[in-house]
Order: sequence, then structure tokens, then C-alpha cells
Amino acid sequence: MKLFTDIDLASLPTKDILDSIEVHPILPEEKSSWDELMKAHHYLGFGNLIGEGIRYVAVYRGYWLALLGWASAALCCTPRDKWIGWGSKFREQRLFLVANNVRFLILPSIRISNLASKVLSLNIKRLSKDWQERFNHPIILVETFVDPRYFVGTCYQAAGWVCLGE
Repeated sequence: MKLFTDIDLASLPTKDILDSIEVHPILPEEKSSWDELMKAHHYLGFGNLIGEGIRYVAVYRGYWLALLGWASAALCCTPRDKWIGWGSKFREQRLFLVANNVRFLILPSIRISNLASKVLSLNIKRLSKDWQERFNHPIILVETFVDPRYFVGTCYQAAGWVCLGE
């Protein structure tokens, strides 16, 4: 794991960085570093991913820029279930097809315009395939919860997500 400093990124063109970012699941030996960074820098801290889950890292030339954590969906989410048209029986049968973006962290020293939405988009493009490989089923829908006291969800909107309610 390599981390950038502000000086390292200042001289690089933003477009070159955004065009070269890769998002992939962490390696087993990177788990403790990912967990510690998330615990230290995410406003909610970090304990563990609940249910099925995958930790991701966004990298530029081997340097870590952002961390994402995906886990099993919320058991009950009225706006989601209403939007899908699920009753309780269908939710029980199909909830495993939904993943929840439970953590998303741009590392503190990183300041790159449009990075968050770019990272989300890249992650979504590979999430179902990675989930299929790891858990033997795809993901057909993703969700997240944004705390309006701290965020408005702009990066999710920019990445094509739809706000379903509070």
C-alpha cells in the first residue's frame, strides 16, 4: 500500500489521474491496512462488514486514493422496497441481490475534482461480477445511506444514483 501526499498530486493533471484510476477488491494482506484507514478517517469509524461484503480500493499508479466497502443490504428500507415494488415475501427471496455501499472514503490528503463520482462509477461497473465470483450470485441493485447532517450525496447523483427518500 502506498499513500500520496498533497505535493505528489499537485503537479499532476486531474484528467490524467481520473483516466488512470483503477478500482479493485483489496488483497487479503491489505485488509488490516484498509480497516485501519477506514477506522481512522471515516466519520462513522469502522468495525466490520455485515453479511456478505467486499472491500475495494481506488488506486492511481499503485497509490491508494479511496476506499469503498460493500455489504449485505439493509433488511428493511421502505423507500427502496416501495420503489422496487417488493412486498415482504419478495424482499425475503431477493434481498441477497442488493448490496449496500456501507463505507466510502476519499483519503484525507486527496483533493481531486470529480474523483468520488469516478470511483463510484468504476466500482459499480465491476461489483456484480466480483460478487458473483465471491458469493456465487450477482448484484442487481445497490443502495447507500447519506447522512444529510454532513453530506448531500452529490457524488452519488453525479455517478447516476437515484435518491429514493429519507
